[in-house]
Amino acid sequence: MKIGIEGQRLYRNKKHGMDMVALELIRNLQEIDHKNEYVVFIKPDIDDEVLKQTSNFKIVKLKGGFYPLWEQFSLPAAARKEGCQLLHCTSNTAPVNTRIPLIVTLHDIIYMESNYVKILKGSGSWYQKMGNIYRRLVIPKIVKKSSKIITVSHFEKNRIGQFFGIEGDKRLTAVYNGVSEHFKPITDNIELQRVKIKYNLPEHYFFFLGNTDPKKNTKGTLKAFSDFLKQTNSDLKLVMLDYDRTELEKLLSETDDKSLINSIYLTGYVVNTDLPAIYSQCQVFLYPSLRESFGIPMLEAMACGVPVITSNTSSMPEVAGSAAFIIDPYKPAEITDALIQITSNPELRKQLIDKGLQQSAKFSWKAMAKDVLDIYEQIGNAFAK
Repeated sequence: MKIGIEGQRLYRNKKHGMDMVALELIRNLQEIDHKNEYVVFIKPDIDDEVLKQTSNFKIVKLKGGFYPLWEQFSLPAAARKEGCQLLHCTSNTAPVNTRIPLIVTLHDIIYMESNYVKILKGSGSWYQKMGNIYRRLVIPKIVKKSSKIITVSHFEKNRIGQFFGIEGDKRLTAVYNGVSEHFKPITDNIELQRVKIKYNLPEHYFFFLGNTDPKKNTKGTLKAFSDFLKQTNSDLKLVMLDYDRTELEKLLSETDDKSLINSIYLTGYVVNTDLPAIYSQCQVFLYPSLRESFGIPMLEAMACGVPVITSNTSSMPEVAGSAAFIIDPYKPAEITDALIQITSNPELRKQLIDKGLQQSAKFSWKAMAKDVLDIYEQIGNAFAK
């Protein structure tokens, strides 16, 4: 069977969540499947060494302009030309018109939900807004025509089923994400120091993956951190990944603590392989999102031996289990209290670390790839009859 996989953004230099999931899927399929043929469709970009061709994996660099044009026209045409018998689109959207049996990974449908759309209105970057509009236009059509809809948690599976009225539909399935093997406690002082210097990290800090997406709860996290400093007189800093200083100053201007910027370190974009050393040196990893479909960073932090604070909403309790300190993300005071408890109670900190290491070990990319390969075989066999 010849399987096409959409990996449009895999060659871009700054890869994020969905890009890394697609990359890990392909890398692990290369290890476990030497029978089927694969064609990976990627838009040309800088990081073209991140994925290598193998005997049964062909990489097609596919031009085609702006993403919707690339996906709706260039991708299905190339898949037909390559003789693909299945097409797996990995990142929340897919071509509306293709005669090839279609598998789509819907990581989430947050952009479809009316309460989230209201939160997003007037927030987020121009790119995020346009992307959400595009998804809202095409996803209802994709859901109707897909042979299989993969999502990443049972919470999200239920949300998709309810939203589109397809509860119980056998086309809809949940396949958990994994944790990359390089996420582990880093104890090598040379590596720790290299990363500390590279990203100008403070000596003692909390770590937060904030961005301009409202679901990340950046404003609530900053409020909680500010209150923590006031209540404890601590010299701990907050390290924030991939956040713009201008955006941060704008956000802090809406609070009553503009001086908080002196306690915040902005790393800029962090290479994925440097993340373990950042996790390993932090006191607590903060992940108090309002809404997530899975939450890979929680597991990455746990695998690095770091206590995690996360939310009681959406998929996060499902993924974290009992291994994180669970809070209500709409109540910054609960985040503050969690920070105080973890930093002042060594036994609680140790319990969270131990449970986190056990919980993260339950999730692997190889298991995810095996589940997806089973889906390819099921759909391929069904259409071969």
